[in-house]
Amino acid sequence: MSDTEAPKIEFPCEDYPIKVIGRGGDDFKGFVIEVVQLHAPDLDLESVTIQDSKKGTFQSVRFRITATGEDQLRALHQALMATGRVTMVI
Repeated sequence: MSDTEAPKIEFPCEDYPIKVIGRGGDDFKGFVIEVVQLHAPDLDLESVTIQDSKKGTFQSVRFRITATGEDQLRALHQALMATGRVTMVI
């Protein structure tokens, strides 16, 4: 493997970390959870954390899922971005 190749993820991948960033609001965490559960129904709600940005404009929601494949991750990313409320998915 050359130095420029990204490491391959082996699926299923337990504890796959995801961070979703968007404009803050009282319901942002619940909103993100609803979208994520459509693609990862086994989401552990106890693992979900939320953090406000320094000025409170943005919030990040962090969680871990069991990633089943690239198709699942791509669909989840597209669904979150399509909402218009999400700025970034890492």
